[in-house]
Amino acid sequence: METTMTGVQRRKKILEMLGQSSTPLSGGALGRAVGVSRQVVVQDIALLRTEGHPVLATARGYVLEVPHQTERLFKMCHTTEQTREELNTIVDLGGEVLDVMVNHRIYGKVSAPLNIRSRRDVEAFVENIRTGRSTPLLNVTSGYHFHHVAADQEEILDEIEAALREKGFLADFLSYEQEEVEK
Repeated sequence: METTMTGVQRRKKILEMLGQSSTPLSGGALGRAVGVSRQVVVQDIALLRTEGHPVLATARGYVLEVPHQTERLFKMCHTTEQTREELNTIVDLGGEVLDVMVNHRIYGKVSAPLNIRSRRDVEAFVENIRTGRSTPLLNVTSGYHFHHVAADQEEILDEIEAALREKGFLADFLSYEQEEVEK
């Protein structure tokens, strides 16, 4: 005789699976593992988030957010075609691109979470841009944009900064910008 998990047991199992996985888990895969539909998993994830669990949705599935030791804001400037190289430079050196942000003179600060941790995430992002009807935020500000980048050590962020500068992707902050975009 098969026993059915309660919602509490199911959510506990989902958290356990996410905590043990080194890769994102799709809603469908989580649903199959706990015997419910993907839609029920989506609801469970929402409940887990309201309880304060750091579950992130990525293009490849759900992950538990792993807190990093440190993060830094970088101001970037490049073309859409250079996006892959910029992102790969960051992840190859051990960084995670947390978000993208532009400071538009009319619309103000516009940002979106990215949570790009690997070359696979970079390829998924670039492919979504290529096949979608949208363009990267950097296009509304002539290539200028900001990224919060997280890493386990300041030294990693220093290496990332040096590599981005060497490739010509870093732009200098204007006197008011760093404080303005951090708000």
